[in-house]
Amino acid sequence: MDYVKAREDMVRTQIENGGIRAIKDKRVLDVMRKVERHRFVRRTEQGVAYSDRPLPIDCNQTISQPYMVALMTTLLDLKGDEKVLEIGTGSGYQTAVLAELSREVYTVEIIERLGRQAKGILGSLGYKNIRFKISDGYYGWPEFSPYDGIIVTCTCLKIPDPLIDQLKDPGQMVLPLGGRYPHILTLIKKERGKIETTSITGCAFVLMAGRH
Repeated sequence: MDYVKAREDMVRTQIENGGIRAIKDKRVLDVMRKVERHRFVRRTEQGVAYSDRPLPIDCNQTISQPYMVALMTTLLDLKGDEKVLEIGTGSGYQTAVLAELSREVYTVEIIERLGRQAKGILGSLGYKNIRFKISDGYYGWPEFSPYDGIIVTCTCLKIPDPLIDQLKDPGQMVLPLGGRYPHILTLIKKERGKIETTSITGCAFVLMAGRH
């Protein structure tokens, strides 16, 4: 399979046609063309790795639809020098995209097997600017806060207060909210001590694990 062509087709037909095409989005589009999604899925799924849908990974989790990865990343508006917190390492695909676009990524995964698999894959691909933690992502990673941006790749019933506390001022966080489908992809901006919340679009994510 020509994976380079598959990524180019993915960006053109799914992401650009979905509305992510402005000049300011060019860095995200370039990274979506570069990061090899097929390396983050099961061997049996590699032939459909660039299809317009989420795919199953181990432990009853999923790797997000490429458009959703691009959209959430675009909403963080990364310039290249940020410190980013990711909640839900999962397969490591979103982690890789963030690592290409920011200075440092701190990623938290509650399922040890997934966290270790992602660490191995990302290490084999040569990423040096990612730190990994196996923990309950609801509580973030306070040791290295504040973060310029926070991304949550699982739906939350409410905005986790610890993540608001760990978000830099100014800073922004993107996460899905809601217990029933469709979940609502939400952008949170923190500026001058105030929190502004904007609903972006409907979406579907696995529920944040853990007891909160």
